[in-house]
Amino acid sequence: MNTFLPGSIFGSKSHRPESLSPALFSALIEDCQKREPIPVAVCWPCSDVALAGAFEAAAAGLIDPVLIGARREIKIIADRLHLDLDAHEIVDVLTEQEAAIKSTELCRTGVTKSLMKGSLHTDVLMRYVLQKEGGLRSSRRISHVFILEVPLYDRALLITDAAINIYPTLEDKIDIVQNAIDLAHVLGIATPKVAIMSAIETVNPKIVSTLDAAALCKMADRGQITGAILDGPLAFDTAVSKEAALVKHLKSPVAGEADILLVPDLESGNMLAKQLEYLGGANLAGIVLGAKVPIILTSRADLPESRVASCAVAAMLVHANLQCWL
Repeated sequence: MNTFLPGSIFGSKSHRPESLSPALFSALIEDCQKREPIPVAVCWPCSDVALAGAFEAAAAGLIDPVLIGARREIKIIADRLHLDLDAHEIVDVLTEQEAAIKSTELCRTGVTKSLMKGSLHTDVLMRYVLQKEGGLRSSRRISHVFILEVPLYDRALLITDAAINIYPTLEDKIDIVQNAIDLAHVLGIATPKVAIMSAIETVNPKIVSTLDAAALCKMADRGQITGAILDGPLAFDTAVSKEAALVKHLKSPVAGEADILLVPDLESGNMLAKQLEYLGGANLAGIVLGAKVPIILTSRADLPESRVASCAVAAMLVHANLQCWL
């Protein structure tokens, strides 16, 4: 299944298992193509994959990119990849830091409606996004969501947080899970099922993630977290496999049907998402929520197809005007 643009500069992933997962990204791209492309600040697109990803998303009709980086370097890359720069604005800056500052400014002032990370390190970009003065903070905690099409899973899978919050507290997880739930609604999942992940399915005072899971479930019961069905703690097998839950005699409204996996920390979430991508053949997109604009945050190693999918998610958020936390 090729859900991305034909003729990609770098091609698509091959040898994926036969897919059970619905083609979420294809549907998103088709829906966004019926609307106006969103203006996006592309911060430091100074690598082949970063520049190609922005161009492919523009060619798909998803974004109108403003390229913010070293003009000379961008031109060298564009010439090498046979890309025409004439149709896109370039803001010439000398360093990654200047690019991050300018990109944040364009989003804060409404010139662009989303921010896309290029080839700079995440820490450099987020340092300026998270500034109290001049950044893109809102009343909601900023968090990251991976959206995956996993071939052997029969639905889209959201994993959070695997890129921003390293060791989130219980208080942090309230916003993290609500951000993911709100995104799921935009993606068409009316009542997402949230699995709060741990190593076991019972509450153990020695494992903090199980205590957090119990508290979050009770918060959902009390209306402090809304729009989803929560259950946890759940181990990965019971979250995605009804058979595993049956063997373990686990009764759960989420087991085997999880739409969202709330992971204990960044390390576990990042490893899980990349294992599904590189060993499980998953297509993957990444987005940062809770800021004043959606932030397209992909790995520097991601292929353009992943960046295109992430742009589609950002475009859907902008079109849905999902800024309820501002």
